[in-house]
Amino acid sequence: MSNSIILLVSESHDNNRADTFLSETIEGLTRNSAQRLISEGKILLNNCPIQKNTRLKTGDSLACTIPSPTPYEAAPEAIPLDILYEDTDIIVINKPRGMVVHPAAGHFCGTLVNALLHHSGTSLSGIGGVLRPGIVHRLDKDTSGLMVVAKNDKAHQALADQLASREMGRVYHALCLGRIKEDSQTIDLPIGRHPTDRKKMSTIARGSKSREATTHISVLERMHRFTLVEARLETGRTHQIRVHLASAGYPVLGDLHYGPKKPLFKLDGQVLHAKALCLRHPSTGNEMTFEAPLTDYFIDAVGKARVMR
Repeated sequence: MSNSIILLVSESHDNNRADTFLSETIEGLTRNSAQRLISEGKILLNNCPIQKNTRLKTGDSLACTIPSPTPYEAAPEAIPLDILYEDTDIIVINKPRGMVVHPAAGHFCGTLVNALLHHSGTSLSGIGGVLRPGIVHRLDKDTSGLMVVAKNDKAHQALADQLASREMGRVYHALCLGRIKEDSQTIDLPIGRHPTDRKKMSTIARGSKSREATTHISVLERMHRFTLVEARLETGRTHQIRVHLASAGYPVLGDLHYGPKKPLFKLDGQVLHAKALCLRHPSTGNEMTFEAPLTDYFIDAVGKARVMR
């Protein structure tokens, strides 16, 4: 099965490469996938085959044949979960560092969703689809800490509304490279897909693809070469804290995507932890606050940072 669509090139995409245009226009299509479709002859420009680096002009017409994705459903796996709270509506989990939240390319097992399906069976909201049941918000693989999961669609929608209206409080701790001078600051920079590296987000993304992003930073401790900070999210964009701190010149320690490629202390992931979560219960409306202790990985990195000169 496949889907056929026609795309018209607008003035804002004039002179764009064909593969870039396709990946930015068709939701879920990566640049590599776009290049593969072009090489397979499934993309026609004004009824003619094209190359991946073909430059488009305003008014061009692209006929695209997009194969339907291969159906996949996440399978239950007996993976231990650190559950801080659970009732008939929600589960609050302390996610370990190194665990992917939901199945995706390269990670179809061992994820939080696989563990949740074993723990809760079908008692998870279906709004996120078969690969993301119950998932209201996400943490990066190497970010540890608090997440709330919805056990039914009503709870999912209520929690999603809290995120959208910025009512849900999310507080992170991070260890940054460099000494931050200001005791507090707000980083208010839109975030979008990086213009050349599709695996990264950026504050220099093209305007039409950027989304508002705001992070409030407070210094907890200054060291000789590092700063321990608290980050409060106002919005929740992909990699937001990591991108914002890197854009300010203080990348999260151990973050190989947005910081130095050679990690200190033999770190194998960013020193970032979702420390606190505040929400309104989707059924009772009661305010609920949860905290998750820092991981040994985080504490060890801070200890080494304190003595490093």
